[in-house]
Amino acid sequence: MRHGEVANPDGVLYGRLPGYRLSELGRQMADRVAEHLAPRDITYVCASPLERAQETATPIAKAHGLGLASDERLIEADNVFQGKTFGVGDGALRKPGNWKHLVNPFKPSWGEPYVDIVVRMMQALDSAKDQARGHEAVLVSHQLPIWIVRSYVEKRRLWHDPRKRQCTLASLTSFTYQGDKLVAVGYSEPARDLVPVHLLAGAKPAKGKTKAFGA
Repeated sequence: MRHGEVANPDGVLYGRLPGYRLSELGRQMADRVAEHLAPRDITYVCASPLERAQETATPIAKAHGLGLASDERLIEADNVFQGKTFGVGDGALRKPGNWKHLVNPFKPSWGEPYVDIVVRMMQALDSAKDQARGHEAVLVSHQLPIWIVRSYVEKRRLWHDPRKRQCTLASLTSFTYQGDKLVAVGYSEPARDLVPVHLLAGAKPAKGKTKAFGA
């Protein structure tokens, strides 16, 4: 699961910075997904250590009478632009100091290598599979790590256009195992009606608000 909406009035790339918590709408999203998952056979709930992921996972764990585990491998991707605004039309691409970080979009040169994200996210998936063997687990992470591990499993290239990620707020990307073999990937949006329209996949962002490196 991707976490719910975050309170971010300044529109920065918050990345791994502490203190970015769910907005009121984000809490509604978390409650909606917890209600959606209430009938499921969930025996393990784990989240990225960042506040927004922990807050999103809490109502799911509570609904199943479970404790909430944390896993550093589910954390947001590292990004040299965290704490800054970086959007189309804000002049960021014209700043020479940023150019050295933009030379290789295939790695990418501005943040954690995609391959490293795949390794840690696959490890987190394998661990959750073992923790909930024969049942279901919920992991709460962040858009870029979720999209990258899904792209890897579905054998797509890892470099991509961030605007085309199918991983909206509070969405569920499901990995199904038979034994130790990963056999299927699914996707659903239980809180879709709560997501602002411009943030849905395929929607055109407001002018000047496209985040080229956000997750």
